[in-house]
Parts: sequence; C-alpha cells; structure tokens
Amino acid sequence: MLTLPALPYALNALEPFISERTMDFHYHKHHQTYIDNLNKLISNTPFAKMELEKIITETAEQKQYGAIFNNAAQVWNHTFFWHSMKPRGSQLKNPALYERITSDFGSFEQFKTTFKQEALAQFGSGWVWLIENQRGKLEIVKTSNADTPLAHHLLPLLTCDVWEHAYYLDYQNRRGEFIDGFLNHLSIL
Repeated sequence: MLTLPALPYALNALEPFISERTMDFHYHKHHQTYIDNLNKLISNTPFAKMELEKIITETAEQKQYGAIFNNAAQVWNHTFFWHSMKPRGSQLKNPALYERITSDFGSFEQFKTTFKQEALAQFGSGWVWLIENQRGKLEIVKTSNADTPLAHHLLPLLTCDVWEHAYYLDYQNRRGEFIDGFLNHLSIL
C-alpha cells in the first residue's frame, strides 16, 4: 500500500511564491487522492506488489489500465514536483548541470525563457519538464494530464506542475507569474 511521501520542507516554506494554503490543498487533497485512488485500483492485483515506477511503465499506453496509469503517474509526478523545488531555490549549485544547460540551450537565461514558453503553451492541464533524452541531450518537453517522461523512457531532471490546482489559489489565471516564481525563486536549479 502506497502512502503519501513526506514533503522535503514545511508547507509554508515556499512562501510567498506558493502559499501554505495552496501547498496544503495541493499536497493533502490532490496528491493524497491520487494515492488513495491508486491503492483502491491495485488492491488484490499483481500491481499491488510493484514499485511505483514499475506500475507506470507496465501500464503506460495500455487502455485497460488507464485509470491505474493516470493515478500512478500523478503520484510520481507530484512527488517529483515537490523535489523540484526548495525554499530559496534557483541558485544553481551543480556546475556540471549548469554547463550542460548552457551547452544545450545556449545560456541559462535561454533555458528559462524556453521552459516558461513551453509551460505557457501547455493547453489545459499538464506538466513541463527538463529531461535528458535517449541521446544524452537536455530538452524541455510538455506532457498532458498525467503523462510522465518515465512512460517514454526519458530521464526527468526537473518539473513544474501547470495544472490549475498548483497555482490558482495564489495566482488565479496568471500562470506566467507562477512559472516566474518557480524558475526564479523555487527551482532546484
């Protein structure tokens, strides 16, 4: 049985960019609901004994397991999102990753511009990711709804949740301001 993983910081640690109210709602309501739904769906099935990542890869693109995939991917995506941020983030501390970003995007500022453009271009609900592709290059990809790079054999390095529940209480329809806060103040990069 899966349980809600602990956050790597307090609910109010990302203020003023993400409020405690938003974090509480997003973490305790949305993330917990995906876990509860997944536990019900996999109860008494072979999936109940699998690691979360294995559930995702085994159910990806399998219509009969669509509900299992969606909930499993959302559990994983949210956990990864929490770890893509930190209080007083956005101060790149990994020189090797900074060098790769600069090499693959031209500059760190160009990476941030492209990341924001992709986040704003995500129609409806979804995610924007910094990933390493199969050729070892960094790129930015969007996924809709519960889709995740794991289902496509890509290595995720960073994600931002652009479902409205991630920002609506704080930013209403101003997704761009949320993305700026993420990139400039919270991101682990």
